[in-house]
Amino acid sequence: MPKPEYCSNIPVLKQPADKPSFSVRLLEWWDEHGRKDLPWQHPRSAYRVWVAEIMLQQTQVKTVIPYFERFIDHFPDVQSLAVATSDEVLALWSGLGYYARARNLLKTAKICLRDHAAQLPQTPEELVALPGIGESTANAIYSQAYNQPAVILDGNVKRVLARYCAIEGWPGKSSIHQQLWKTAKQLLPSGRGADYSQAIMDIGATVCSRTKPACSQCPVNDDCQAFCTNSVQHFPTPRPALKIHKKSFHMLILTDHKGMVLLERRPPVGIWGGLWSLPADDNEQLLHQRLGINGDTLQSLPSLQHQLTHIHMTIMPSIGHTEPASTSVECTSDQRWFKAQQWPTLGLPKPVRQLLETYLESGRK
Repeated sequence: MPKPEYCSNIPVLKQPADKPSFSVRLLEWWDEHGRKDLPWQHPRSAYRVWVAEIMLQQTQVKTVIPYFERFIDHFPDVQSLAVATSDEVLALWSGLGYYARARNLLKTAKICLRDHAAQLPQTPEELVALPGIGESTANAIYSQAYNQPAVILDGNVKRVLARYCAIEGWPGKSSIHQQLWKTAKQLLPSGRGADYSQAIMDIGATVCSRTKPACSQCPVNDDCQAFCTNSVQHFPTPRPALKIHKKSFHMLILTDHKGMVLLERRPPVGIWGGLWSLPADDNEQLLHQRLGINGDTLQSLPSLQHQLTHIHMTIMPSIGHTEPASTSVECTSDQRWFKAQQWPTLGLPKPVRQLLETYLESGRK
């Protein structure tokens, strides 16, 4: 791809003399067009902003909203979250993915209960010391909860700045990240910290979108270097292609005469860390041997495809029945039989929940 020719007469951060500053134009746009009905904005407390910002990592707003509302209904403050069990938290997170985020929420809530009087700390320096809170997330909490100007650099903001200043290079690269951070800091206004943070995220989400950006509607297009040079499509530089690994394994839906299903907890780290899952193994025979099940009595089910960021899974499920469970399958410390009314409330990986909902009719009653 040929390198585009950029306008040499437009320095990176020198704005037109006859135009208001970048932040003023952005805030004027947000006052008229910005999103002001997001659930974490009413009220915009540190706790609600924190939960929302963690959920919004790697996840779109429209996906997050119902999860956020359910989570806040169950855990309205730090204290209620801090005394929750891991299963309770993961159950409400089930399907949202990147489950380390949920585990870190619980860890942070416990620390805040113990060390900060059940409140989130009020400075970015203290916030960033907590599990799961990086520098940008700490600033987002500080900015939105306390209305202070602070640099945020989520995916939407990186895209806006990469285009506005024609910054080449993948934003996930450390040197490019630092360049974007420095640029974002120079553009910060002196006031309206909460509104500005929301404005720069909103412009990226609704106008300066990844595909088909609405540049004609952008309030800063007059001095956007990518727009000026007709090279918007070149920014930001795409992430280097990930190597996708393929993984195939077997899963077993095993029920007993009472309609209970056998689940086992995943290890605390790794794929689906800490969640409950159907018993699984790369080797079908070893799976049967581990559970003491005769494979001849099982019914094979259609395979299920599931995509993670870097892994394409092919799950080969089967279903069987044993009775009574207490004598035929001896549970380990990480295995339990769950009633039909129990498993829907657990933290389950999306494909596991899909299998249970599809093949266990009683779980849907």
